[in-house]
Amino acid sequence: MSLIGRRIAAFGPLTPAAILALRDSDVPTAVTDDAAAAESTIMPFSTALNGVDQHGNMLFKDMLWWTLGIMALIVLSIRLLEIGWTKLRHVSAMSAPAERQTYWKKSQWSWMPSLKKNLIYAPLWKKRHNREIKLSSAVSIGTLPSRLHFVILSIYLISNIVYVFYEDWFQENKYALAAEIRGRSGTLSVVNMVPLIILAGRNNPLISLLRVSFDTYNLLHRWMGRMVVIEAVIHTIAWAYVAVAGEGYEGMNFRLLHDSFLASGFAGTIGLVILLILSLSPVRHAFYETFLNFHIILAFIVFAMTWVHCATAHIPGGLPQLPWMIAIFMIWVAERLARMFRLAYNNWSKKRGFTEAVVEPVPGDTTRVTMHLPRYVDVKPGTHAYIRFMGINPWENHPFSIAWVEHHPDADTLGEKPESESKLKTGTTSVSFIIGAHTGFTRQLYNKAVSGGAPSIRIRAAMEGPYAGHHSLDSYGHVVLFAGSTGITHQISYLKPLIQGFNDGTIATRRITLVWIIRDTESLEWVRPWMDVILRMPRRREILNIRLFVTRPKNTKEIFSASSTVQMFPGRPNIPTLLKKEVEEQVGAMCVTVCGPGALADDVRQAVRDVQDESTVVDFVEESFTW
Repeated sequence: MSLIGRRIAAFGPLTPAAILALRDSDVPTAVTDDAAAAESTIMPFSTALNGVDQHGNMLFKDMLWWTLGIMALIVLSIRLLEIGWTKLRHVSAMSAPAERQTYWKKSQWSWMPSLKKNLIYAPLWKKRHNREIKLSSAVSIGTLPSRLHFVILSIYLISNIVYVFYEDWFQENKYALAAEIRGRSGTLSVVNMVPLIILAGRNNPLISLLRVSFDTYNLLHRWMGRMVVIEAVIHTIAWAYVAVAGEGYEGMNFRLLHDSFLASGFAGTIGLVILLILSLSPVRHAFYETFLNFHIILAFIVFAMTWVHCATAHIPGGLPQLPWMIAIFMIWVAERLARMFRLAYNNWSKKRGFTEAVVEPVPGDTTRVTMHLPRYVDVKPGTHAYIRFMGINPWENHPFSIAWVEHHPDADTLGEKPESESKLKTGTTSVSFIIGAHTGFTRQLYNKAVSGGAPSIRIRAAMEGPYAGHHSLDSYGHVVLFAGSTGITHQISYLKPLIQGFNDGTIATRRITLVWIIRDTESLEWVRPWMDVILRMPRRREILNIRLFVTRPKNTKEIFSASSTVQMFPGRPNIPTLLKKEVEEQVGAMCVTVCGPGALADDVRQAVRDVQDESTVVDFVEESFTW
């Protein structure tokens, strides 16, 4: 036989399988009885992989993963170029005086300012981005994504819609079409669960790799979750449509109750729908702590039911999606183990015991917390941690920005000079937070501190973290920090390292401006111990300027400026005017960061967009946690 003949013969008979032949005919020519027709043309399409376009499912599975992978690779490539450029700027500018950083002040690419203004930093519509949209004082429906986030979400959502509904809509047998939709939607729903669980993790490796904030991943997680629910519901409806047509509602209900394969799948879909309802913004914001606990429990039930659904299918080895569910559980378990390891490592030492927190009530219904960890922990500026307290819902943990860090040498080395970094690493670390009392956990913490009757109380506590801290400001000649209320915790964490780096000649920063907006002067007490340390640092006056804006002073006599570098003003700042003045006096590349209420963040974002042109380099970083 010739080579071509052997290749043709290798395909075997090209007659279609029986179930695929059914898909092309509405009614078998040899069958006239209604029950027999239902049995032959309907019921097969409600079981196993009958009628499912498995080749197409695997193709679109790969396409969806490639869609997500390509977007991640694009972000990674941009980040690598940005890291290289930042490192070059840092090395070349850290030994240069302010007047010799002009090269880095001007944009080297004429298109970059426009890209920042109209895409990267742009809100979806006009000015509003992080300020919550509220129907009333108690009902919030969330925030709007940025324009760049909207583009990424649109690519993801549209690709899913196309992949689910790319079917042969003109085939005569509508039950075969339903089987194809069932297979496609179920496959993609499980496929989406893989990135869904990865992006939900605090220890998500993509955070540090791509230098994208957890807040952004949280946004993607929410939308991926919605897509998983929608595809699971389509999957269930497509199956139910065929099952009801073939054996009626009674027959379908009987199978749901007595077939573990169907029962587990239906239970998983119900769990997903409940998750979707509870995650709606008004419900989530009104009962966040309850939502969080139910979210974890329901998510575990959904994943378990999906695993059972894949494993108990009436085909050898279970459904092809079973390995993906195993991978999802392994990722979930690994992330939870990482959290447990962080908790155990940070908060227990054989030599020093457990973490203890000093909790102080301070003015303005606020609590200052200092956690004394039993070991050295490296904490970078701009990080946050999840903390919990014994006796205050210890099963709950909430994220707070780390305001202040102090490393203490081991007691056995006290008195030895000098205190080298290696000796500090054998000692302990103290980490401080400022926590405003709102409702739930934060209010209980404040009330417990007040009820103690003493200036402070001590509580057994635990810290998980630190997380984030990937926004380094060391390569910028000019840094402007905006803080609103307790947002000072994030911004003050940069001051001591920047001033110390300036004195050591290891950073490019030559000018720091801190703008803090507070309700009244009592708020100054929150950071007084740390600010005293900062103001006493050598050469602080050469680099740091502080602008305090008091929106509701109790007495006009309280508003006074201690010096030309620490000034106090009544009312709210004119952010566009203030930032334009900073740009006029800009030193090298500038970074503007903001941490505070959504309205403040939106004002600063708009001001940064307004100053974007080829004569300046002004980057923008927003620290937020939109839940």
